[in-house]
Amino acid sequence: MTRRYGPYGGAYLPEVLVEPMRRLEETWHVLQKDPEFLKSFDQILKTYAGRPTPLTEVAAFSKAIGGPKIYLKREDLLHTGAHKLNNTIGQCLIAKRMGMKRVIAETGAGQHGVATATACAAMGMDCTVYMGKKDAKRQEPNVKRMELLGAEVIAVDKGSATLKDAINEAMRDWSKSYEESHYCLGSALGPHPYPEMVAFFQKVIGEEVAEKLSPDIVVACVGGGSNAIGIFAPFIGKARLIGVEGGGTSSKLGEHAVRFQGGSPGVLHGTYTYLLQDQYGQIVETSSISAGLDYPAVGPMHAFLHDEKKGEYSSATDQEALEAFKLLSKTEGIIPALESAHALAYLVREAKHFPKDSVVVVNLSGRGDKDLPELFKKGHLP
Repeated sequence: MTRRYGPYGGAYLPEVLVEPMRRLEETWHVLQKDPEFLKSFDQILKTYAGRPTPLTEVAAFSKAIGGPKIYLKREDLLHTGAHKLNNTIGQCLIAKRMGMKRVIAETGAGQHGVATATACAAMGMDCTVYMGKKDAKRQEPNVKRMELLGAEVIAVDKGSATLKDAINEAMRDWSKSYEESHYCLGSALGPHPYPEMVAFFQKVIGEEVAEKLSPDIVVACVGGGSNAIGIFAPFIGKARLIGVEGGGTSSKLGEHAVRFQGGSPGVLHGTYTYLLQDQYGQIVETSSISAGLDYPAVGPMHAFLHDEKKGEYSSATDQEALEAFKLLSKTEGIIPALESAHALAYLVREAKHFPKDSVVVVNLSGRGDKDLPELFKKGHLP
């Protein structure tokens, strides 16, 4: 269990999880090359999830920001409303192969929780989802969806009551129940083999883009980083790759979630990567208008791409994301998730500097229905 991306990655585990993680790694090593498993995964993506998702040119949005030709990869049109289902279908198939009857998940914005609950319902498995109490309040529609799908949703009120704390509780549960439970980690982070496994299930996004276009620039928001690594995968070394983090309300530590500008390498949740920590190595609180970006670490693959200068990483503030959210909605009739709006916000700010003949693809990783109640409640929308 030593898979690394340069110095990043690895598997930093409590002793109780070494054996279940080894079992998962051995199973994954076999299944990723198993034609029957891969056929089942592909079939479910097509007949249940709704792949392939379309590419949509957004000419009016581009005109409004003085940009080049811009396409959206429409993961918002995938069943459940976000890219997360690609991964949960794959991991639940693994869990079935391992004889597991229960799946544990964590969630921030709620989309991974909904996707896990959906996959479990479709495959006849029990589901428990841990969600920070703060996130559960601002993503209440997704909590209700998970419960409707049969999942038990446990609100975590420890720490900052966000995604970091939900992961902590999910891993505690798994350490006690690994004989009958699979932990379905929602992003391309955590201990090996999770980053590799999640990236494998999400690379379908980029592969579908590559079948239609050869973009010059690919842009995606980066929380843990699964939607970004999914669309980046076929274009590493072939296109300009730009990941956009949650800039929060200021550059002050504790008021943003910008790991590459405000963070440094360290270990969190089983992996060595960039994270936000104080001078004593203690994890600091993060802040973002989008629950899915409100996390102090980033996937190790992105840490490697950053250091190797194969990927560029920027950020967008809460206000910039909110303005981009409104602009896409008004110009194109597409309401994006607040996470995805950060990638759009980067374009609003920077696209006028791109060559006019360049082709840009943005991963619209999810739709914004889940965000509307909280935005209205907080007075961000009229």
